[in-house]
Amino acid sequence: MESASPAVPSRLAYVDATAGIAGDMLLAALVDAGADLAEVQRVLDALVPDSVRFVRSAVDRGGQRALKVDVEVLVSDPPHRTWASIRELLESARGRADVPSRTLELALGVFGRLAEAEGATHGVPADAVHFHEVGALDSLADVIGACDAWRQLGISEAVGSVIAVGSGRIRAAHGDIPVPVPAVARLALGWPTVAGELLPPRGHSHAHDHDHDHDHDHDHDHRPAHAQGGPHEHGGRRVPPGVAPGIGELATPTGVALLRGLATTAGPQPTLLTEALGVGAGTKDTPGRPNVVRVLVGRRSPVVDAHDTPTAAVQLEANVDDLDPRLWPSVVDELLEQGALDAWHTPITMKRGRPAVTLHALVREGSEADAAALIMDRTGTLGVRRHRVDRVVRTREFAQVEVHGQRIAVKIARGADGHVVRREPEFRDVAAAARVLGISERAMLDLARESASGLTEHDS
Repeated sequence: MESASPAVPSRLAYVDATAGIAGDMLLAALVDAGADLAEVQRVLDALVPDSVRFVRSAVDRGGQRALKVDVEVLVSDPPHRTWASIRELLESARGRADVPSRTLELALGVFGRLAEAEGATHGVPADAVHFHEVGALDSLADVIGACDAWRQLGISEAVGSVIAVGSGRIRAAHGDIPVPVPAVARLALGWPTVAGELLPPRGHSHAHDHDHDHDHDHDHDHRPAHAQGGPHEHGGRRVPPGVAPGIGELATPTGVALLRGLATTAGPQPTLLTEALGVGAGTKDTPGRPNVVRVLVGRRSPVVDAHDTPTAAVQLEANVDDLDPRLWPSVVDELLEQGALDAWHTPITMKRGRPAVTLHALVREGSEADAAALIMDRTGTLGVRRHRVDRVVRTREFAQVEVHGQRIAVKIARGADGHVVRREPEFRDVAAAARVLGISERAMLDLARESASGLTEHDS
């Protein structure tokens, strides 16, 4: 199947989990964004034949249209599965034409995270974690389905929002537990979360339990908690005396494991030329609060900045005292080729008078992890500092001029009124042209600037 599918160019995604997240919601959002649910079904059937069927439907959530994907279990007595048995199932499918390797790679990573969190919660090895009965098939459907949809959309990099995890307490298989449930709390380590409501609905003091008609891998039934001593009613919910009702569970372990396994970083939406938008629905519908996960898929925008507008970026820095100086040009070039907005190095003096260099790289939010990895690999440094910066920039675009048969790119900057304020030839092109024509770079630069000055507003 994978070899027969056309290659999909690398794309960037933003996952909006500010209303919570669950596996089937993310799957629905990805299908709504363009993934083929029939192909997802074929992949799942290849792994667990005649066990699960996906059913899609258009729904309304808080006045917003969304796609709902339900999981129908087709077997009356599904087996219990451990993480060890699920891993064996996935790994045994490596090399098969009907199961894409990228889907398997992503699913193994997500299930591994989920099993480690559940194992740590219950004090058992990850391999011994059980995904009971229907919950095992639900988990397989959600994880494999979302991972294959992710593959189909060609997403290679993703940013995830803060996760709304909910609040209050719920009745689970092991008794009354707080929200977020223990596995979600562990999976969310190192990721921004919010417990309360981000945008409380008008006329409501609390929200709903977030999901689903079916149980998830953590086996809680989403019924309200009860306590001895006379629980009371609160908006249709039975709550122990003296306990704040909260808003229930908004994020499930499967949903959070998927977000952590698929998204490369947490943060605000990056600069994105959006090509597809998907909206995936949970089961419950509360007026005024769309119970949805949104996914935006596209590419980094070629229009980097607006006229004289502040834009955010991340500056990376590392001090290096043992790199062969002849290697620095290639390090800077590689950072720029990878997509850094700028890269440079400055001489410094370190402790005990050692001469050294500070490498700087300015990168877009969401790409700092890849840039930091490149810096550590190429320089041998053991750490990279990073901090968020705001820039004020002008829009820029490129035109070309021809000088004695040599084409030279010209960078054009515009002011706030849109008029051209500067035209500057790209020096790399100038140097190459000078070598071909056998003249000095200074003379070539003068010729290129003269030609660039003749560009009209229309040419620019």
